[in-house]
Amino acid sequence: MKKTLMAATFALAGAASADAQEIQVFPSGASPSVTADPKNFSGQVIIDLPVPSSVEAPASLGLVNFAPGARTAWHTHPVGQTLIVTAGKGWVQRDGQPRQDIKPGDVVWIPAGIKHWHGGTDTNAMSHIAVTYVRDGQNVDWMELVTDEQYADR
Repeated sequence: MKKTLMAATFALAGAASADAQEIQVFPSGASPSVTADPKNFSGQVIIDLPVPSSVEAPASLGLVNFAPGARTAWHTHPVGQTLIVTAGKGWVQRDGQPRQDIKPGDVVWIPAGIKHWHGGTDTNAMSHIAVTYVRDGQNVDWMELVTDEQYADR
């Protein structure tokens, strides 16, 4: 089943609505993996959404798995984003600046409005947990795809 990232956006647990005051445990694998939308990602990118969209909170959460060479399009976030690298080796780059290596255990903070991309290296897969903060129902502004030349440029 193929869904787009925007269609599969969901809320982070922990700030549930006033009606739901119980701790909730969401079993691993309860939601199917989705293939990232090729309008917003290049290469093979699989996204796991561990928390259902029925949970209300000011952030969305996803485990994003990038194959070697796979990456996001250029994008910004209205409130910012935190990436927690869980496996492999990847790159993150702010527009106009050199790309940076990221590896397991690294935590990346991307402030609001910063044009950037992230993904695997040309030879390594990379996985990260993405925590993206929501304002007025929006968590990302997608832009153009990162070209092969931009991706290869150090």
